[in-house]
Amino acid sequence: MLLSDLLLQYMQQRTEWTRLPVRRRVYAALRQAILEERLAPGAKLPATRTLARELGLARNTVMRAYEQLEAEGYVRGHTGAGTFVTDTLPRDAPSVPAPPRREAGHAPGLSRRGADIAAHPASSTLQSGAFVPGIPDVAAFPFRVWRRLLGRYMNSDHSRLMQYASGGYGPLKAVLAEHLKVSRMISCDPRQILIVGGAHQGLDLCARMLADPGDEAWMEDPGYWGARNVLRAAGLRLRAIPVDADGIAPQPSDWRRPPRLIFTSPSYQLPTGAVLSLGRRRLLLEQASAADAWIIEDDYDNELRYNREPIASLYGLSSTNRVIYVGTFSKVMYPGLRLAYLVVPPELVEPLSTANAELFREGRLVEQAALAEFIESGRFSAHIRRMRQIYAERQEALRTSLETRLGDAVSVSGGQGGIHLTYHFREALDDERVSRDALSEGIVARPLSLYYHDTAAARPGLVLGYATVTPQRIADASAALARVVERRLDAKGR
Repeated sequence: MLLSDLLLQYMQQRTEWTRLPVRRRVYAALRQAILEERLAPGAKLPATRTLARELGLARNTVMRAYEQLEAEGYVRGHTGAGTFVTDTLPRDAPSVPAPPRREAGHAPGLSRRGADIAAHPASSTLQSGAFVPGIPDVAAFPFRVWRRLLGRYMNSDHSRLMQYASGGYGPLKAVLAEHLKVSRMISCDPRQILIVGGAHQGLDLCARMLADPGDEAWMEDPGYWGARNVLRAAGLRLRAIPVDADGIAPQPSDWRRPPRLIFTSPSYQLPTGAVLSLGRRRLLLEQASAADAWIIEDDYDNELRYNREPIASLYGLSSTNRVIYVGTFSKVMYPGLRLAYLVVPPELVEPLSTANAELFREGRLVEQAALAEFIESGRFSAHIRRMRQIYAERQEALRTSLETRLGDAVSVSGGQGGIHLTYHFREALDDERVSRDALSEGIVARPLSLYYHDTAAARPGLVLGYATVTPQRIADASAALARVVERRLDAKGR
């Protein structure tokens, strides 16, 4: 807020000042801002000419207010530098009543939906280190290239890119259409691609537009807590569908009560790392079409594959237009980019584009323009190839270090792709307790049980990310984590 706006609000609200001369009202408002620390100690005040112009007053009026504040010790002037709030208040400065305190955790007026969202926190402020899952190695990103691309479009010649977007930047959608044709067997018109502000926003858009509150949505179990919270916030009833070694595995009895939405991550299931088999993909498409259900295909880690050929996407295999494909740049670029995309059937282009514009007011066209050139120039593919090699080495370092120490106490799932591994305890350990013990050693080990719809029926284990950790640090952290697990096993009397 401009200081002039704050001062005007003070002068309007404090009716006891209305009879004071204007100079005294300006002085009183400035002093109040200092007493309430809205002007922090050491803060520089605007030049008198500037503040007078913003307040619509004579400069002499503001100068006299500054002089009075300096005489009383609230500010100090430095020739050639300006006027600054003093570091300590004058001894005779009046006290300001503290704002009323509210009990911690008290949130009056929340809706039932709001209370439910607030009651299920799952995201973490920890964004790097051993073994934070789901976070790429941002330090390995080609910053110099990216900065140059952003600079190319962040100027007056491209001022139109500073406006709102409508469905996304056309050249980026065209480049993505070509990229998906080659990498995921997806043939689509660029108009079928909607650029969104992250995969969560895309999922929220689908939930709002394709399902009504109370409709049923199927979630993988265990599955991604972020998607679970988005669908729950949309008012959908969630049904947990078990995951096995071949991915999501609905039984014939499940289809007797068909869902409206099915959320699945077939390329590298989170958290198990299962890859949905080709046969099961075809069966899921057939059954969903017969049930008139929408499949939301989260292909978040498809680029990061190790030692396996890609399986065609559900969208690419479908012939019935019942799949919405979700892609993101969070794992192969950087999470703060907040750019993802949907590939939607032709009949959904207009309604979803309209809803996206009305609900979310898309933007970030400068980043989209830079990303389009990044992809088209081949730098995107080169970056993916480099990161595959780095992550494969780090995955191997984690497996070697941890499995050598823990042996048969754990089994591992995943490893064909992605940036995490999931370790299952063979003994019935309390994985949340293990996670807390590990955190006290400076290690983040996310409990597998938190990914289950019903934590009481969960299989215990740990989800470990390795992307941001060097091989040497992986070895050290694995040794510390192994000691934590061994202490728990010993306490259980293995």
